[in-house]
Amino acid sequence: MIAQVRTRSRTKVWGRPAAFVVTLTLTGLTVASGQAPYYSQQQLPRGQNVAPAFEGWEENPDGSFNMVFGYFNRNWEEQPDIPIGPDNAIEPGGPDQGQPTHFFPRRNKFVFRVPVPKDFGKKEVAWTLTVHGKTERAYGTLKDDYKLDLRVLQTNTHMLLGTRNYPKFDEDMAGNTPPVVKVDGDTRRTVKVGEPLRLTAFVTDDGRLKALAAPPTTDSDTTALGLRVAWFVYRGAGDKVRFDPEQFKVYQDKRPNGNSPWTPGWMPPPLPTDGRFPVNVTFSERGTYTVRVLAHDGGLDTAKDVIVTVN
Repeated sequence: MIAQVRTRSRTKVWGRPAAFVVTLTLTGLTVASGQAPYYSQQQLPRGQNVAPAFEGWEENPDGSFNMVFGYFNRNWEEQPDIPIGPDNAIEPGGPDQGQPTHFFPRRNKFVFRVPVPKDFGKKEVAWTLTVHGKTERAYGTLKDDYKLDLRVLQTNTHMLLGTRNYPKFDEDMAGNTPPVVKVDGDTRRTVKVGEPLRLTAFVTDDGRLKALAAPPTTDSDTTALGLRVAWFVYRGAGDKVRFDPEQFKVYQDKRPNGNSPWTPGWMPPPLPTDGRFPVNVTFSERGTYTVRVLAHDGGLDTAKDVIVTVN
């Protein structure tokens, strides 16, 4: 028996609510005489939908705002590609407002920002996603409870917070700033199918959040500390793109060999002395792709994009 519940909900995370639409699928519903129902959620590798999530809003120095969104891909392995259009739209002002079209498994926080003017008031920004025939929406508003600052961003990303593993985390987090990223060359490139494209990012960081000698081995949402940098496909068919050297995963993979900052015991790769992070990217199919580089120090991140036309 399968029970489905559709609800527009708000879930508090470290004192700040993240608003998102949830479709909950419960499997194995059994009721024995004199007992309460037992619920268990089946972990499925593919065939499930993706729920957009409103993470909160940021205020910019000029008085305008950023609506910050992420998503929850219910699949444990499948990475759907949903083109911009009716099935992947943001309104008003859309359908294209910089959202991803390639979706990694599980929970992905603070993925992109939608700018709105200072007089946005009580209006809403709605992100609609339809995956495997199921449509869900996230609604962004400027309600006070959704305000984000650097502390909220970091405590939603990392959960050590002054524990014995890292007693100075609160102090270091307070002064932490996001990494600075610069992409060498043009951010729009053209390349042929099968021809490697060389991309290089130059990254600097304040080094406030340091990698732990003994990183957490918990299966919680805690991520590794210390600067790490990786390239990945933000838009376009991810299975048609190859990176050399192979990049670690930028999404949550908590399995023992997950090669992700959320994998228990994972440590950031050694940093290059010149601060340069090069990669060769090869595309096996024509199209337009967005390749993103993400620099993350375990608390805050910075992303830069390169749009590639493959002929």
